[in-house]
Amino acid sequence: MVVFAGQGDARRSMSLLWRSAESGGAAPKPGPKPGLDVDTIVAAGVAVADEQGMAALSMRAVGTRLGRTAMALYTYVPSKSELVDLMHDRVLAELPTEYDTSAGWRPAITDWAEDAWTFYLRHPWVLQVSQARPVLGPNEYARLETVVRILGGIGLEPLHVRRVIAALFQFVRGMALVATEHRQAAPETGVPDEEWWAQRSALLAEFAPDFTERFPALAALESTASLAAMTEAAAGGAASHMEQEAREAFRVGLGLILDGVEAAVRTDSDGTLHASAGTP
Repeated sequence: MVVFAGQGDARRSMSLLWRSAESGGAAPKPGPKPGLDVDTIVAAGVAVADEQGMAALSMRAVGTRLGRTAMALYTYVPSKSELVDLMHDRVLAELPTEYDTSAGWRPAITDWAEDAWTFYLRHPWVLQVSQARPVLGPNEYARLETVVRILGGIGLEPLHVRRVIAALFQFVRGMALVATEHRQAAPETGVPDEEWWAQRSALLAEFAPDFTERFPALAALESTASLAAMTEAAAGGAASHMEQEAREAFRVGLGLILDGVEAAVRTDSDGTLHASAGTP
């Protein structure tokens, strides 16, 4: 499921995101139930998505959680489209915006990536909000500003920095998506990972008895790598072997990306030596 941000009324969405005076909605009316406001509705929306997933999110579901009808919410948030934008930007406020660069940019960006990984696993529905059209809220910009401050002065051309940042964002997001899908597979399908793999492995051996001859390089790799991966998963205590594999792929992949950034910092396209990659 992919949800595109920014589908609501542009002026009202931006007004709500940046909390201009016109975005507050009608004043709460006195009565036995507490008055609603934008923040309360957004918090309820986040709770629904965290507990039940993006597919369960609706104005009715949020209203039910608050003991109100969906119609009561529209005074404050015009539609689900604006609500998704507000929810997305709200949870981004959980991410740190300051990192210590005294030991260099690499430890700082590694800490940032680890924090982002943890954030995505805490709010997996965020991964279903497409980045094709960003929300353009203050916390989204604060997250970007944080990374620019870490990497902006490392010695690369500005356009190169922008593309490195894009690659880092998409790498972390993509690997977190793999991990969250591994977490969701068994409860969503009702079939445990072990059962799924055992059944299909047996069938693969039956229908492709010449698998090793057809794919020799893959078979040779898996014969040694699989045992090591299973040992790591057992030691890591992850929810599943496949989730642990995603976690380790994230760790190794991030290291390789940062190795490449360090190499780019040291030498530009003309072979000119830059400042040390460890210099913040």
